[in-house]
Amino acid sequence: MSQPDTQFLQDFSDALNRHDIDAVMSMMTDDCEFHAVGGPDLLGNSFIGKDAVREGLSAAWKNAADAQWVDAVHVVIGDRGYTESTYCGTTADGMRSEARMIDAFTFRDGRIAVKNAFRKQRPAVSVQDA
Repeated sequence: MSQPDTQFLQDFSDALNRHDIDAVMSMMTDDCEFHAVGGPDLLGNSFIGKDAVREGLSAAWKNAADAQWVDAVHVVIGDRGYTESTYCGTTADGMRSEARMIDAFTFRDGRIAVKNAFRKQRPAVSVQDA
């Protein structure tokens, strides 16, 4: 497989924004890892392996059906990559979040082995108050 490039990361971002879990997972290794922005551990909630990562990424869309990552800028340096974007989403209880974030990727065999997400801590606001 070829080395991922910025177009690869744009394609990954596009699949996330379409909420196309099959396309997202096709770009990740079988033993992939996803470290979410929050959770009790040093790396947040960690999902290891395709089934767990599928579940963890899908949860973002279940928690905020309109979840999007916009204004993306992608960088690839060797076996590492970074996507800086703005996360936007509204939860079922009407809380709207917008915050700048970064995904740090580790690549192996032309796919994503690790997706480690970091996001600015910013309080959500009620859609009625926005």
